[in-house]
Amino acid sequence: MTGRPRGFAFAEFSDATRAADAIRRFDAFELRGRRLRVNDADDKPPARAPRVFTPQPAEPAPFMMEGFAGGEQNYRAFNRKGGSRRGLRAKKRSLR
Repeated sequence: MTGRPRGFAFAEFSDATRAADAIRRFDAFELRGRRLRVNDADDKPPARAPRVFTPQPAEPAPFMMEGFAGGEQNYRAFNRKGGSRRGLRAKKRSLR
């Protein structure tokens, strides 16, 4: 939102004492007008299992529905003009 980079980094320390000291000294420290947030990094959480795709039964196309004036030919003529699904619905309403 501000256009400034998020500005984060990771640092490794030789022992836990030095890491704890750095956290204590630099957490909430202000640097160039920005407040630092220094803490222990958490391990990356395990990856989620992939979603399983379950196909749903197909619904009939709008031109095959009962009551659509003109049927498939009208739909094809409309589609050749580069119409959208929203435009097709409007046309269907106007033909009632």
